[in-house]
Order: sequence, then C-alpha cells, then structure tokens
Amino acid sequence: MYTNNWFMPWGVFWGGLFSIVFVLLLLWSIFWKGLALWKSARLGHKGWFVALLVINTAGILEILYIYFFSRKDPFTKVGTEKEISA
Repeated sequence: MYTNNWFMPWGVFWGGLFSIVFVLLLLWSIFWKGLALWKSARLGHKGWFVALLVINTAGILEILYIYFFSRKDPFTKVGTEKEISA
C-alpha cells in the first residue's frame, strides 16, 4: 500500500506550534485563575469563588473579576457600615 507523506513536515510543524500555544494558554489561564481565586477568597466573595473555580474562560472572566467586580467601595471600612464623606 502506497502512502503519500509529502505533507508530513507541515504536520509536525503545526502539531508542535499547537503544543506551544496550548501550553502558553494553559499557563496564562492558571495564573489568572489563581490570582482571581485568591482575591475572591480574601474578599469573602463565595459566589465568585465558585464561579471562577467552575467556569473556564481562558482568563477572561478572571481578569474581569480582578479589575472590575472586586473593587472595594472607597468609603467602606472593614467591619463598619458605609461612611458618608463630608
């Protein structure tokens, strides 16, 4: 049986490139997931912690949580009600 392997070098190239991209995406996702889970645990956001743990979005949801949803109100102190600034 004759097989034509003229495309084999390209298959090795794309397979290797895919592996590199996959590893980089994995490291990217692990970094942001770990940072977001740590921040949500520190702030006591149990719902966010579970959502961040279960939903995999390649770091997108984690980045949104860190930069937009985990912001503390500047007029709130830990353990007190909101203060009204003068």
